[in-house]
Amino acid sequence: MAVSFQTKYPLRPITNVSRTNRPSLLHVRVTCSATTTTTTKTQPIREKKLVVEKRFVSPPLSNDPTLKSTWTHRLWVAAGCTTLVASLAKSVIGGVGSHLWLEPALAGYAGYVLADLGSGVYHWAIDNYGDESTPLVGAQIEAFQGHHKWPWTITRRQFANNLHALARVITFTVLPLDLAFNDPVVHGFVSTFAFCIMFSQQFHAWAHGTKSKLPPLVVALQDMGVLVSRKQHGEHHRAPYNNNYCIVSGAWNKVLDESKAFEILEMVLFFKLGVRPRSWSEPNSEWTEETDLSSSQA
Repeated sequence: MAVSFQTKYPLRPITNVSRTNRPSLLHVRVTCSATTTTTTKTQPIREKKLVVEKRFVSPPLSNDPTLKSTWTHRLWVAAGCTTLVASLAKSVIGGVGSHLWLEPALAGYAGYVLADLGSGVYHWAIDNYGDESTPLVGAQIEAFQGHHKWPWTITRRQFANNLHALARVITFTVLPLDLAFNDPVVHGFVSTFAFCIMFSQQFHAWAHGTKSKLPPLVVALQDMGVLVSRKQHGEHHRAPYNNNYCIVSGAWNKVLDESKAFEILEMVLFFKLGVRPRSWSEPNSEWTEETDLSSSQA
């Protein structure tokens, strides 16, 4: 029996590619196939072939259509904004009609504070658990992992492209509340909470922006702590990648990080379900940030 190996590419380590000059991720797939032939003596000969295929997965380019808004995206954002305006209007009109202003205002403030906490819990969960095959949120998990690799792409997403997924959730959540309740206090909370959640991805994008390119009002709100700051969120994109998850105001980040709330939750999930969070693993090429080559080469 004779055995031969053929390789489409030589099998040798790749050591001459600089990280900062690497345009894309390298994925290698190895497949093995076997065929049987016969000789004149009817003795079977198995021939094995080892094929190594190289696939490159490149980061989105500035003109990538996946970063552009579609009319579907815009319609979902419009629908989400409509439900938010309806909820806010019910809060204001109901408050004026019943001579209430303090209670709806306090409810709105509570919505703002809890939206920041909610954004952190959700961000922590999809950063650490599940993958692209996870029901309902698989696409967002995949997108957030890509965001860790190429964080600068969020600043190139068009407005509706960045918000449409959350706008769809807000539409289906807030619309029934608009129809079911008229209480100005309820809508004071709902309108503010839902607004902060829906626009959290825009706050997130601003946290990745360059100060000189951001609107002065946004910079002022970041400096005051009303919106999550660029410096604070920048810590989330540095090793060990397990802190500063909140992306509305960032007010909860210090509390959650110093109390080790997420670390405790990770331990509970590990001992109860045997599931390890991604943050426990040594950051590898799937986590660490790639340089924005397109802007540096322009």
